[in-house]
Amino acid sequence: MTNWLFIAAVFALAGFAKGVVGLGLPTISMGLLALVLPPAEAAALLLVPSFVTNVWQMGLNAGPRPIARRLATMMLGVCLGTWAGAGLLSNAHGGWGMLLGLALVAYAATGLMSVRFSVSRRTERFLSPLIGSATGLVSAATGVFVIPAVPYLQALGLEREELVRALGLSFTVSTIALAVNLGSIGALETSLIPLATLALAMAALGMLLGQSVRRRLRPETFRRWFFASLLGLGAYLALASI
Repeated sequence: MTNWLFIAAVFALAGFAKGVVGLGLPTISMGLLALVLPPAEAAALLLVPSFVTNVWQMGLNAGPRPIARRLATMMLGVCLGTWAGAGLLSNAHGGWGMLLGLALVAYAATGLMSVRFSVSRRTERFLSPLIGSATGLVSAATGVFVIPAVPYLQALGLEREELVRALGLSFTVSTIALAVNLGSIGALETSLIPLATLALAMAALGMLLGQSVRRRLRPETFRRWFFASLLGLGAYLALASI
């Protein structure tokens, strides 16, 4: 019962963060679930909440086709990179905590420093598949698919709504590719359905609350606290694995 309450709280918090800043559900979920669950099981639990909230974020009527065409090679790279790393999450030891911790620290550091990169359309053509492949490998090893995808998408100079759709598309494709990996190692067990259902319900509730707060809270303020918390969590996971 304690684990159920903890998992419910984790997904409510992760959904809340996603509602406010548009990302963070897999990052927070994997970071906290790693404290009580094996990595493959933790990743399996976040698949449904991640997929549903990402499709919700992307918007079925938001016209995602133009951005999908633009990012097609990146999405292909995500799939190939993720599948190339199939099986990495099945090893609960071997530096998994270190990898996840370092990924969180790197992501938080770029957010706290407000690092801004710029990628030209000419460079984008060659860089997109490389960024996608790197994101896929990180996802396969840690269950987190924000590095280096999010900083890269932010560097493309997309309009706000385009960026939201691009993030939703990237996270959705990453979720599907990761699901294939987990299925190949037998991590998608029917016994997880009740917990996955709870996770989805709490993530949806958290996202609704987060969207409500976003209308009242300055996003910059929340992002600062969000990235600071991720930095602490990442440092803890990295140090604990030494």
